[in-house]
Amino acid sequence: MRTDLFLLICLAVGGAVFGVAIALGNDYYFFAGYVVLQYIVLSTAWNILGGYCGYVNFGSAAFFALGAYSTVTLHRLVPLPIPVLVAIGGIVSGVVGFGMGYLTLRLRGAFFAIATLALAVVLQTLIVNWDFVGGSRGAYIVRPESIAPFGSYIKYLFLIMILLAVGSLTVARLIERSRLGFGFATIRDDEVAAEASGVPTLRLQLIATTISGGLMGMAGAPFPYYIGFLQPSSAFGLDYAVNSIAMPLIGGTTSWVGPLIGAILLGSLQQIATVTISSAVNLLIVGFLLVGFVIVAPNGIIGLFQKYVRHRPADRAGRPTLPAEATKSVPESAT
Repeated sequence: MRTDLFLLICLAVGGAVFGVAIALGNDYYFFAGYVVLQYIVLSTAWNILGGYCGYVNFGSAAFFALGAYSTVTLHRLVPLPIPVLVAIGGIVSGVVGFGMGYLTLRLRGAFFAIATLALAVVLQTLIVNWDFVGGSRGAYIVRPESIAPFGSYIKYLFLIMILLAVGSLTVARLIERSRLGFGFATIRDDEVAAEASGVPTLRLQLIATTISGGLMGMAGAPFPYYIGFLQPSSAFGLDYAVNSIAMPLIGGTTSWVGPLIGAILLGSLQQIATVTISSAVNLLIVGFLLVGFVIVAPNGIIGLFQKYVRHRPADRAGRPTLPAEATKSVPESAT
């Protein structure tokens, strides 16, 4: 499937989701759906570095918060349309991602993961002590009650996040099927062998950290308008760091589909638990699912599906055969 056709299909699906949410006639679905879409962007962005390249990033919340606080800073200086703020947040986080990669990609494995976690701690400390953006007190963002032609402002934010989710999925699929994606795969499989074979590993890794950080910043840019009040504990929340890692691992890290499935599954369960039980159980749900999938399906849902297809019996032509019960219902004329 060509990339332009894939983009059109994603836009059509996003439009259908937006239409269904409007038809339901309850703004809660826009609030809950916004969070799920936000996790789709974050998990897809994490997977570009963590899944395609094999570098585990524990600093997802830092890039998300950079996008959010870029919006707060510009809102204090000169209010701009949200699409412009999204672009600026992506640029800021992408530049920081490039810098982080340049400083830390000489580390590997657990050392790289610890370095990204340290980056999040350093950035949170800077934000806490920066009075211009509210410091530890936080900052209020007063948004309009409505905006034409959408009516409720949350519908406008929901549509923006749909477009961001479509864009991130398209970028991830395009990378996966390009020479860039093949280069990422060589780094994931054996970085030393790839470097010995002439693959520009550092350049590819910097591209991955820049794209991954930029998408996370774009996901965080509308967040202050969604929540209305931004403070360091919410922007640098543990939820974003944990979910950004758990969702691709549960869905599968070798394909763009895995983060999408994991984000929809985990995000929906967490929203249901928030309404029916408490938001305090969200991380508990993630922990139970993550442990369960590590035991049952270490390669995620996509890996489990591929394993099932690979082990199905095949006929002489190499095609998977139907179960015996299913063949009984097939008319003789069809065989």
